[in-house]
Amino acid sequence: MTRRTLFASLGLATATGAGITTRSGFARYYEGPVSDHFDGVRFFDARGAQPKGFGDFLRWQFSNDRNDWPDWVPSPLSDRPPRLVDSARDCRVSFIGHASLLIQAGGVNILVDPVWSSRVSPVSFAGPKRVNDPGVTFDLLPKIDAVLVSHCHYDHLDMPTLSSIATRDRPRVVTPLGNDAIMRAADSSIGATAHDWGERVELGNGIAVTLVPMRHWSARGVLDRNKALWAGFVIETPAGRIYHATDTGYGDGFHFRDAGERYGPFRLAILPIGAYEPRWFMKDQHMNPEEAVQAFRDLGAQQALAHHYGTFQLTDEAFDAPLQALAEARDKAGLTAQQFVALQPGGVLEL
Repeated sequence: MTRRTLFASLGLATATGAGITTRSGFARYYEGPVSDHFDGVRFFDARGAQPKGFGDFLRWQFSNDRNDWPDWVPSPLSDRPPRLVDSARDCRVSFIGHASLLIQAGGVNILVDPVWSSRVSPVSFAGPKRVNDPGVTFDLLPKIDAVLVSHCHYDHLDMPTLSSIATRDRPRVVTPLGNDAIMRAADSSIGATAHDWGERVELGNGIAVTLVPMRHWSARGVLDRNKALWAGFVIETPAGRIYHATDTGYGDGFHFRDAGERYGPFRLAILPIGAYEPRWFMKDQHMNPEEAVQAFRDLGAQQALAHHYGTFQLTDEAFDAPLQALAEARDKAGLTAQQFVALQPGGVLEL
């Protein structure tokens, strides 16, 4: 896919990603009281940074630093998850690919940011295309009890996949404020409930999820920037607590240190390591592997699992660059590959 094709697909988001509109014609997904991260129209992170503007986007798109990815990099793995993991001591995490994960614990099956579509784009004919199959064939998924959707970017909120899961399993969908409106506008059968940072949601069988701040932003189109909230998740399970950072920059590390103090100790930290180049453009929204290792140490977690790499080319780094950089960052920090794990799609981490 060329840069111009990517730029065209993003430009089409203006027409296709508008979702709910107000009388003025601008997307409006949430109406509620002003808070320390909502000004009445748009959400913000007081400790974060505003996303780059359109001029910076053009500068990036027409630079010559993009590495070419292979058209197809199949994973040698394909997982067949069990129906349930109901032992109080066990937790099983299957890596679907990119930011999609299946977490099984306490007899509850949870999908995070599920994407089975071939593209992550407002249109089906252009935009980032997957270079490997999902690590679990959709038909082999066990019955899904809950879906966690972190924010509305197309590589995390995939409407065709959410509609398929809703039709098959009728799961509970937990998402930050405003994202429920986006889902319902596209498919009213999706049972989404929207929650603010700091809200804790019981999922049953000793499983609960709390939405926590991330250093990121949101948009489905050009006119709706930051009109839906974004979040990470603290997932409580009988086997221990999981901290799942979705899309996020590192910044000064405050969100990670704060989460460790508020919600730790963590058995596992799931941390993004990809989509980070060029740094001048991406550093405020996506961590690189060295920062992910530092976030792991800030959290004080026992183990880390990488995500957000190796399936969709969103940025300039080479296909294998995140894994190479993670290995270097682990070595520099004195960590082993078992302490900070990176899987291929279809790979499984069992706690």
